[in-house]
Amino acid sequence: MALDEQPGGIGTKREGSLHRALKFRYTGVMGNIEVNRGGYVCDGVSESGEMIEVQTGSFGPLKKKVPELLRLGPVRIVHPIIIRKSIETWDEAGVLLRSRKSPRKGSAWDLFKALIYAPELPLLPGLSLELALLDVLEKRILDGKGSWRRKGASIADKSVTEYHETMVFTAPRDYRYFLPFKARENFTVRGLAEKAGIPAAVAGKTLYVLTRIGLAKRVGKEGNAWVYRKK
Repeated sequence: MALDEQPGGIGTKREGSLHRALKFRYTGVMGNIEVNRGGYVCDGVSESGEMIEVQTGSFGPLKKKVPELLRLGPVRIVHPIIIRKSIETWDEAGVLLRSRKSPRKGSAWDLFKALIYAPELPLLPGLSLELALLDVLEKRILDGKGSWRRKGASIADKSVTEYHETMVFTAPRDYRYFLPFKARENFTVRGLAEKAGIPAAVAGKTLYVLTRIGLAKRVGKEGNAWVYRKK
């Protein structure tokens, strides 16, 4: 069975440059990559024995995998947060058509777009979640097969152009960083969005996760909006 076909494994056949770079960066020169553990293939095992899982998208696929890996030792999920993105569009003959900077800038709050699909992962003992803030170059091919939003261009690859700081969360209490309110202060999704300067949709995902891991609770309603308070 090919590596990319193994149950629980991500493999290397379709692996992009972004995933590969983070896998090697966090596994380290003395570690091992693509290691079979407990019926799964983890991205790497560092020299200290910590298992490394690089997750660039939804955390949904990790709901069953990570608890099984944690039976064997500590696990670190590495999740990239794209702060700035440059975009190059090429034609199918390999000619660069255009290059530009994406106007959108990412932030640590983007974590909850992925974590909402496995909101209780932060409760697992032995798990560390590390956000790798970085800039990337996204290469697109104008092949007519991509999204209409990209005018038919397909995403061919993403590669790291610059690393910034990291943020590490090792216990549920660490996620209080995302609750910028006082102990007895009431707030809504909209209130969090305004205070943090994030879209309301992201604030909603954030509060869903923080409620599931016991850091926030619903205490009533304000019109049709739920009112929350820190626990």
